[in-house]
This record gives sequence, C-alpha cells and structure tokens, in this order.
Amino acid sequence: MNEAVVSEIPHDASRTQSGTHSGYSYAFLDELTKKSVRRAILKAVAVPGYQVPFGSTELPIARGWGTGGLQVTLSLIGPGDVLKVIDQGSDDSVNAVNIRQLVELTAPGVDTTAATEEATIIQTRHRIPEAPLHADQIMVFQVPLPEPLRVVERRESETRRMHAEADYGRIWVALYEDVVQHGRITRSAGYPVVVNGRHVMTPSPIPKWDVPRLHQAPFLSLFGAGREKRIYAVPPLTDVVPLAFDDYPFAIEDFDGAHCARCGSDDTFLVEVPQPDGSSVMSCSDESWCEARRTERGQS
Repeated sequence: MNEAVVSEIPHDASRTQSGTHSGYSYAFLDELTKKSVRRAILKAVAVPGYQVPFGSTELPIARGWGTGGLQVTLSLIGPGDVLKVIDQGSDDSVNAVNIRQLVELTAPGVDTTAATEEATIIQTRHRIPEAPLHADQIMVFQVPLPEPLRVVERRESETRRMHAEADYGRIWVALYEDVVQHGRITRSAGYPVVVNGRHVMTPSPIPKWDVPRLHQAPFLSLFGAGREKRIYAVPPLTDVVPLAFDDYPFAIEDFDGAHCARCGSDDTFLVEVPQPDGSSVMSCSDESWCEARRTERGQS
C-alpha cells in the first residue's frame, strides 16, 4: 500500500493550508487500488453491459451508501476536474454533501459544482440530470444491486452462465407474467435493458423516465456496485434498448398533465413533496434544473 496512506483520519491540525488532508493519497485511495479500478473500467467499456468483478475496498462511508460509485469517481478524478454529486436529484442531501466533502478534502485541484453543464464527472444516486449532457462528461452511477437476473435466479454461478450464453428467456417470462397479472409491466426503477444487442443490464434504480437517455448517449456511463463488487459501463453512442413486448411497449412515467409547483415545468421528472399542512405538491426531482428554470423566468 502507498506509504502516504495512514490508518487514521487526521485531525484538523494536519490539514494543509488549502484545506485538504495531507495524510492521504490523492483522492483518498492508494494508487494500486485506483489502478485496479481503472483496469476494471477499461474492461467494462470494452464489453458494454458486462459486469466486471473488482476488489471493492473500504471507504469512510458505509457500504450501500455509494461506495461503488465513489471508488469509480476517486479512481478517475484529477486536478482540473469539476465534480457534481446528486442524490435523487438533490445536490444538498446528506449523502451527496458528504461524498462531495470527501473529494474536496482529499483531491486538491478538483472543483465541485451544482451546475450540470459545468461538471466533468457527475456521480449520481438514481437520476440522470434533466439538462442535456455532452461528450466531455462522465456519469458515475451508484448501484445497490447490479444483477438484473437476480429476480429470476438466486445463484450467482447460474446468473454468470446465463449471461455467458445469452440465456435470457426466464427474464422475458417474468415480464410476461407481470403483464398477465397486472395488465402491464409494473417494473419502474432499474428497468432491464439490452446493451449493444448483447448483455441484459440493470441501469441502476433510475426511473423509467431516464432510461431512454442512455440510448446512443454522447457521454460515458459507469456503474459501480461496492457491496456486490461489480463495475459495468455503457460507452458513448451505444444502443440501450429496454426489454418490452410489441403489444406492451416500453413507456416512461406519465404525470397526467401535472407540473412543477416551483418552476412550472411539465416536461421533467416530478416527485411528490409533502407540505406542512398535510397536502402535497409536485416538484422537479432535479433541483439544479428547477432552480435554473426559475432564474430564467425571473422567479425568486
């Protein structure tokens, strides 16, 4: 392990004048760990949708709170990068703030932002920003359960075989049974997709609203699952096609004419926000996009 890595978090007195911790390797992870993650990323990019095993390491956040995505981010980020971290569309949630502060403390030369268009790396928990992304940006997804076949097969050895042989009949049967029982495919978050015409993949628990944005997207999408120790990717300009039947096509969420109570948008993904009086209103999930819309319209 890199000699710069220490076993304990240093006290405030050990910070450099720039406010970063001097006792850690750049971006917290030691160089050998970052190299191993980068090798996994390269393999994942070469085989779109394939889950690449990697040696997930310990981080100062609990597993299940974004360790997979964070390891990907820390392995890629460097001076001159601009990081945006969102949690269900919010830049100000506890998880997003803590991840952002860790990067600020251990990666000098990296800026953070809430503006989507300024970011070079966007780490997200279950949303793709509403603002269009470009080829110079990287989306890093935090993934809790990377295996799309787990709903039909519990054994890891068997799911590995099914992927290797492209044996996806059982997941099609599961979708058919869903239609028979409910009259539609009820799967909403993490909707299964076929990547590059080969591997079935779960695009993390993003809503169906965001799934079409992965298809032929100009940006690189990287998915990190810390607990399951898997990394997979969707390279730019790659086909990402949701599983669906001809007579029951894939459809995104329908908000039935609702609009955001704050900015008035009716073309974004909306969430229900409880009010102090017990009622609720609809609001944009992407808070950064909502604020930008309000500014454009001269709203305070």
